[in-house]
This record gives sequence, C-alpha cells and structure tokens, in this order.
Amino acid sequence: MGARYVPRHAGAIKASFLALVLVAALFGLSRTEAGAASTFATVQPGTFAGKAFDTCTAPAGATMAAWKGTSPYGAVGIYIGGVARGCTQANLTASWVRTQVTAGWKLLPLYVGPQASCATKRNRIDDTRAAAMGQAAATDAVTQATALGLARGSVLIYDMEAYDTTDAGCRTGVLTFMNAWTSRLHDLGYFSGYYSSVGSGIADQVVNYSAAGYARPDYVDFARWDQAVTLTDAIIPDTAWPGHRRMKQYLGGHQETYGGATVTIDSSYVDFAPLPAPRMADFTGNGWPDVVARTASTGDIVLYPGNGATVSETGAKKIGSAWKSMNAVVRIGDLNRDGKEDLVARQTNGDLWFYPGTGGGGLGARKRIATKWSGYREITAVGDLNRDGYPDLVAISGSALYLFPGKSGSALGARVRIAATGWSGMSELAGIGDLTGDGYPDLVARNTPGALWLYPGRKAALGARSQIGTGWNGFRDLVGVGDFDRDGTVDLVAVAKADNALWLFAGGNGTLTMRTRLGSMPGRTPLA
Repeated sequence: MGARYVPRHAGAIKASFLALVLVAALFGLSRTEAGAASTFATVQPGTFAGKAFDTCTAPAGATMAAWKGTSPYGAVGIYIGGVARGCTQANLTASWVRTQVTAGWKLLPLYVGPQASCATKRNRIDDTRAAAMGQAAATDAVTQATALGLARGSVLIYDMEAYDTTDAGCRTGVLTFMNAWTSRLHDLGYFSGYYSSVGSGIADQVVNYSAAGYARPDYVDFARWDQAVTLTDAIIPDTAWPGHRRMKQYLGGHQETYGGATVTIDSSYVDFAPLPAPRMADFTGNGWPDVVARTASTGDIVLYPGNGATVSETGAKKIGSAWKSMNAVVRIGDLNRDGKEDLVARQTNGDLWFYPGTGGGGLGARKRIATKWSGYREITAVGDLNRDGYPDLVAISGSALYLFPGKSGSALGARVRIAATGWSGMSELAGIGDLTGDGYPDLVARNTPGALWLYPGRKAALGARSQIGTGWNGFRDLVGVGDFDRDGTVDLVAVAKADNALWLFAGGNGTLTMRTRLGSMPGRTPLA
C-alpha cells in the first residue's frame, strides 16, 4: 500500500495523546537542529503547481539531488510529526529542509495524528475529547514545523485515513477534531490542509464546507488512485476549494527511479497558492480578521479573535477598560503604518483620541488628534479613499458626508465634504473595503426604512449608489471586517436585533450574498 494511505506504526503506543505530544515536542529535534531552524525560515509550499511525491521517510540528500531535474516532480511531502506517523525520520532535520528549499524543492508538510475512532484500534480520536485533541495536535504540528524552519504562513496538512462514514459518532468526532485543528492553526498563523479519501474524509468535508461555525480546511488533498492527473472530482463541487487550493494523490505506493536512485512513493498533482490577504481587521496579527466590540454596561473594549468561520467567545479578551467617556469608537486601520490595526475614539467632550495597536490585540498609549468632534455621527473607517497610503474616516454632520484623510504622525487632515445632501436619513455606515474590485474602498449605508446602499469609492469621493439589500432595519452595528473567510472578497458583519446573533454577510460580485452565524453579541456593539 502507499506510504500515506495506510499509515505504518512504529510500535504499540500506550501513553495518552497529550503525553505523546509533549514527548514529540521535546525530542522531535535536537538542540542543534532547533538552532539551525532559528537561522532559516521558509513558508512552504507557497505557490506551486505541478507534480509532487511523498514517501514514508524523508529521502537522503543524495537521493533528493539525484531526483532534482531528472524526475517530473517539483515538490515532496514530508511527514513532520504525529502519534500515527509510521516511519523514523533520521534525514528530516532543519538542515535538510534548508538544503532542499535552497535546491528548489517545494515542501508539503504532513502530520499524521490520531485517526478516526472507527478506523483503527490505536492512536484513535476519543470522540468525547475530539476538540481538545484537535487543538493539541495543531499545537504540536506547529512546534514541529517551527523547529524545522517552516514559518508562519506554511500549509500543514493533516493525514486522516479512510473511515466508516455510517458511524455517526465517529464521523462527528472527525469533524469536531478537524474544526479544532484548523481553528488552532489559524490562531498560530498557519494554514490548514486536509488529506483523506474522497469516499470518507473528503466527502464529509464537502457536506460541511459552508456549515455555520465550521472552520473548514484551507486546502484539500484528496486521494483517488485512478492515475488521472487532474484536480477535478465528482465528489468535490467547483465552488469548494476553488482557486489554487487543491491537491490530488492520483497513484498510491509504487517505485520510481531517477538518477540511479529508487524510491517507493505516492504521486500527487498540486495547485497551491497563498490565500488572499485579509486586507483589514486583523488585530491579533495571525492573518485572520477579528471583531472588536464595546460593552454597553462597562465601556470595556473586547477583542473576539476570528478564525475564518467564527469569532471565539471563549477566547475573547478585554483590551480596553471603562471607556464610558467615549461615545464613539472606530477601528481606523493602520494609521501610524507600523503594520498593526489601530483604534480612534471620541470622548463626550468632543476630543478625538488615537490608540495604536501593539500586535496581539493590545493597545498602546493614546494620543489626542482632534477636538470639537461633537457635531458628527456615524463616524466610520472607510479605508484609504484618497489613495495616499493612510486610512481615512468619514462622518455625517447634518445632511452632509465628510471625509477626514489620515496623514503622517497618526493624525487627520482637514475635512473634505464629499456629499452635500442626502445623508440625514442614513442610520448606519460601514467601510466595507473594495467590494466592487476596482481598487478603491467602498462604503455601505443603511437608511431608516432598512434599504442597504452601496457607494463605490472614487479618489477622495464616492460614485453613484446602488441598492444591494432590503430589510436591514432588523440589524444593528454594520461593520466591514475585510476578507473574513479569506476567499478573495471583502465581507460585512452585523448583529440581529432580535437575538443579538452576529452574522457574516459574504461579499461577491459587488454585492452581499449568503449569511453565516459567527457568534453572539448580547450587550456589546461591534466597532465600525
């Protein structure tokens, strides 16, 4: 059988999974190799389209050199860890990784952790602890990847062998495990890949692809040994993992020889590229947009980390205390251009304060940047509307809409009136980002009857509006969150007035499409 399709086990393992994770973290690499990794870091596989192979044990350097240029392969799958990894990895060191990357190889990191409870008698997922085990596996995978020099932004592929999808408990355990695996990888700044057979693991992922609250893998690696070198499959619709997110294992275990070196391999075809950037709202710095909200009763500012599918209510943390004296708080973007998201808040006396983000969700010492702002409402971050490299604010005064351009020194320039009339009836504004795809950030506005309007951005101006929704008076606190799910289009979140549920409205083709429930916001207001 193939090197991956039926994992080989090194021997009976009786310790608990968490203990094994600790052992792997402590003894996976020597101190020398860990030191080598610290001097070399690489994001893998990055962009790659072509044939790849994997074999149970990372080949010796001489074999890799013999295959480079003589074989049809440009990438190699490497088994970086996991309790079910079947082979020793004497060659797989930080130095080996550096040598192969320098030689031009792309690397596909694979992690063989606990398997489905209905598929094996050992190294199984405990379905009652599937979420905790998935988080632990992801944490260990990142430990192993980091020690090898595989940096944040790399794709870590979980190897889940075939299982019985008619066993409901087993199936739920796998899905729960993988949801936790992907969520934890996102927390740590890595992308999630998933390998399985099309008839079991992949089929279940397809069914749950758009399930509310499910953090689906970013990339899919599906096994169908039909020797067809293609990335399409009857099981996988075109809308699932589109645009450079697929890999197919088309041939299982067999031998091939190049440059006089023979290796037993599985063969795959890959089309991977990095996911689109989130564009804005990433306060934690892990590559995924977050939601920041204000607590009505205390004025506390709370950060809800996002993972592309939900916002973490259990992981929410307070980043500002007792801001009751502030009657407007706005996520302006990166005003001081240090790579971190910032906040702007208006005090009840009309003073406007700048709060720099520190990365990881924190805030630095504030700075007053304006006074006499009491006459404005619906203060909203609109992005870099005037295209000078700094994010801007818009606000309504009377019936007019004003632009306040960001500028160097964490400051705002003189206001510019960009619409003289027609804005007194608007009850919500949200800078959504570039929804139309023309390179300019756009603005959405809801009027009192509940119609939602899109105002396309122009340089320091707005174009002719178009209606993109009705019935929006059932929602409060419309907020642009950038590309929340990193599918290449910007999105919007809003809170339902009836039950305080937080909904994501996905962007696409210049409008908003399906909605997905992200969490709940009772007593809290997401920041515009």
